[in-house]
Amino acid sequence: MRRRFPMSMIAAAACFSFAWTASVAAQTIADADWTPPRTPWGDPDISGRFTNQSENGTPMERPDQFDGLSLEDVPEEELSAIKQAAQDRTIERFAGPLHAPSGWWQPGLDTVNGSQAWLVVDPPDGRIPPLTPAAEDRIEARAEARRLSGRGPADSWTDRSLYDRCITRGLPGSMMPAIYGNSYQIFQAPGYVGITYEMVHEARIIPLDGSGHVGSDITAYMGDAIGRWEGDTLVVETRNFRDGATYRNTNAETLTITERFTRIAPDRIQWVVTMDDPETWGQPWTFTMPLTTDTTHPTPEYSCHEGNYGLMNILSAARAREAAEAAADD
Repeated sequence: MRRRFPMSMIAAAACFSFAWTASVAAQTIADADWTPPRTPWGDPDISGRFTNQSENGTPMERPDQFDGLSLEDVPEEELSAIKQAAQDRTIERFAGPLHAPSGWWQPGLDTVNGSQAWLVVDPPDGRIPPLTPAAEDRIEARAEARRLSGRGPADSWTDRSLYDRCITRGLPGSMMPAIYGNSYQIFQAPGYVGITYEMVHEARIIPLDGSGHVGSDITAYMGDAIGRWEGDTLVVETRNFRDGATYRNTNAETLTITERFTRIAPDRIQWVVTMDDPETWGQPWTFTMPLTTDTTHPTPEYSCHEGNYGLMNILSAARAREAAEAAADD
C-alpha cells in the first residue's frame, strides 16, 4: 500500500520551494564552485518554478541542415538565427487583425534564448525510429474504422481530442512547450516529488519509497509513476497509461516513459525523456530540453472547461458547414 501525500507535507514543500528558488535567483550558471543543493532531509533539490517556453518552436528531430552534427556542434550564430526565425514565424502566425498585434508578444514570448537546435538526442542521428509494422497496422485500423463510421471530425464532442476537451495533454505532452501555458512547479517532501503543470491543470505525485507499479488494470491519462534517485538525478518511470491519451499513437499497454530530472545549474534542470514502446518503435528513443527557473510566472489555475469556447465553436462551425452544404445540395 502506498503512503498518501499529506497536505501538510505539500504545504511545507511549497514554502521550502519558494524560499529556495528566491535564494538562488541571484546566482549565475557561471559560479565555478557551485554544487547541486540538498533538501533538509538530504535529497537532491530540484524544487521550484520552471518554464521551457524558450524551446517553443524547437523541432523534435534534427533538421537536414545539421546532418552529421551533434547539438554541441551547432555554431552559436546559427542557433541564434534559427531561434529568431522561429519567434518571427510564431508572431507572424498569431499577429494580425484577429489576434494580438506583434508588439504584444515581445515581452512574454521568448524563443530566441532557446538552447537547442532540436530535441532528439538518441538515436544519434536525431531522428525518431521508424514505426513498427504493428504500429502502422494499428494506426491504419483506427483510421479505417473512422472512415467506415461515416462520422465527421466534429459530429460530437467525443470526436475531438482530449486536449480540445480540456481533459489532458498526457505525458510527456503536458511539459512540451506550446504558445502559452508553459509554467511548471516541482515540489518535494520526504519520500515524494510532486509536479504541477499549467496546461492542462495536470498534477503528478511520484512516490520514492521503492513501491512497485499498481496493477495493470489500473490506468490513468498521465500513467502510474514511481521514482528513485540515481546520484543527483531523479529517475521517474511511468507506465499503465490509459488509451486515448498516449503520445504519438503509442500502445497504452506496452508504453514505458522514463524521465530524468537533473539540476545542472542554479536556474536550470535538464529534463531527459526516453520513450520505449516495442509495439510502436523498433527501439527506444530519447529527447531532452532544459527547464529554466522562472519566479515571475506562477502556475495559475487553468480554467479550461469554464471558458472552453474553442470546443463550442468547433462544434457550432461544423453544424454551420453541414447546413450550408445541405442548402447547396437543395
